[in-house]
Parts: sequence; C-alpha cells; structure tokens
Amino acid sequence: MTEFLLAGLGLVILLLAGDTLVRGAVNLSLRLGIPALVVSLTIVAFGTSAPELLISISAILEGVPGLALGNVVGSNTANILLVLGIPALMSGLDTSQCDTRRNFAIMMMATLLFIALAFVGPFVWWHGLILLAGLAMMLGEAAWVARCHRRDNGAPGAAVAEELEEVEGADPDMPWWKILVYLALGLIGLPLGADLLVDSSIVIARAFGVSETAIGLTLVAVGTSLPELATTVMAALRRHADVALGNVIGSNIFNLLGIIGVAALVGPIPVDREILHFDLWIMLAASLLLVPYVFLKWPFGRGTGIVFTGLYAAYVIRVLS
Repeated sequence: MTEFLLAGLGLVILLLAGDTLVRGAVNLSLRLGIPALVVSLTIVAFGTSAPELLISISAILEGVPGLALGNVVGSNTANILLVLGIPALMSGLDTSQCDTRRNFAIMMMATLLFIALAFVGPFVWWHGLILLAGLAMMLGEAAWVARCHRRDNGAPGAAVAEELEEVEGADPDMPWWKILVYLALGLIGLPLGADLLVDSSIVIARAFGVSETAIGLTLVAVGTSLPELATTVMAALRRHADVALGNVIGSNIFNLLGIIGVAALVGPIPVDREILHFDLWIMLAASLLLVPYVFLKWPFGRGTGIVFTGLYAAYVIRVLS
C-alpha cells in the first residue's frame, strides 16, 4: 500500500511539475520574442509529454528500460481506447466538422516507422536519431502549413493574437519572477516525481510477480495519460471534438517520435518479445480503429465509448494475467 501511495504521489508531482514547466517555458519564450506558433508546436507539445520523457529516462538510468518502452506503447493504446472512450461515454463527440486526416496520416506513418525499428531493436542511438528526424520533419511541415494558413486568412496582427489565445499557459502580463518560479518548480519536480514513480513501480512489479514492462503498459501508462484524458473530457463537454481528437493524435506522435527518440540517446532500450508480438500490434489496431471516425466522420457515440473502454479493460487484464 505504501508503494502505491508513493507511486500516486510521484504521479501527482509529475503532472503538476509538467504543467508549471509548460507555463514558465511558454511565457519565457514569448518574452524573448519567439513566435507563438513555434512555441505551441515545440515547447507546449514537449512540455505536456515531459512526464513520459522523464519516466523513460529515469527508467533507463535505473536499469529497467522495459518500463520506458511499456510506458510509451501503453500510453498510445490508452490514449485511443481510454482517453477517447471515456468522453464518448460521457457526452459523445461529433466529428462531422473535424478535419484531422493529415495529422492522422502522420500518426500512422510514425506508428509504422516505430514498429519497423522495433523489429531491428533494441532501440539505440541511431534509432533515436531516425525518430527525432521524423519528428523534426513533422514539426517543419506543420509550421509550413500553419504559416500558409495565416498568410491566406486575415491580418497578421489578428492571427498573432489568435495564436496567443490558443497557446496553453500564455499570459503576456506574467511578471518575470513568476516565470522563473514556474521554471524552477517544473525543473525540480519532474525528476523528483519520475524517480518516485519509477522506484515505486519497480517494487510493485516485483511484489506482484509481474514484469516492469507490464507495469509500464498499464499503471504508468494510464497515469501519464491523465493530462490527455482531462483535456479531452473538457473538450468533449465544450463540444470541441477537433481539440479532443487532435490532442490524442498529437500526443501519440510525440510519444513515438520524441520520447523514445530522446530516450534511445540516453541508453539502449531492449524490446521484449511480448511487446514485439502482441502490444505493438494492439497499438496499431487501436490506431486503425480511428479510420472511420477520421475519414468517414463517424460520431463518437456512447456505443463507441462502451466498445473502446471495454477493449481497453480486456487489454489490461490480458497484460497483467
């Protein structure tokens, strides 16, 4: 029970520290004159993935790299089946006005690249460079599309103001001392929370006779998906289906290309046989479940929510059995 409480404490610290780091970094960047568009595509995206990144690096340094890989694969599966399933159960998501085809295609390419590299694993530095190169190409393409959209739609001043409103944590009036406090709390809290969560997860795994990889696929994966779940639930309640679906797709892209890309530069990440022959394909199948919702504009109704959450429950039972 103590280890579960410590794991919960580590997770809370991680989530709070990740949020404060995002707020501090966003406002520091804007004060330094970095465009809001660049901030939203890089700092916010990486900042909201900071818990997964710190857990992966900490797991490698602690000698349990299976937890790092399990966290990413498990988070991507949870993002689709659980993070989209629960809001669908609560209020439904109308995707008829959403156009996420481009980002979904990028997510599928990232997923296939990740699976291909896993089969020539373990993940080492050159795998990491390939994944990070893919991330850089995705960010560059997104920046180019956004720049063209801004050029073709309205005055630059209005566009910049709109960008600022959309950047999470942006506050043009935030004082310097507050920015520095946010940065300090985030930088101190992230490694502290990651160490607590990883150490407790190792003890829990050994106590229950399951592998660190299985704990990463379930307990840690669900925990680090909580920010995405909170964002998606709020988006669903406000009838912003595009935000909900885009949040999940973007998070999955960063998990595959950014988190493992950086973690592989820290140390080798072996690929368990079970992940290679089961979990990667569950992640791919879950991703393919989104095809009719993205391309045919199917609504995420309560029936979809029941199916998605039921599939995730069955997956967790299978992993832990």
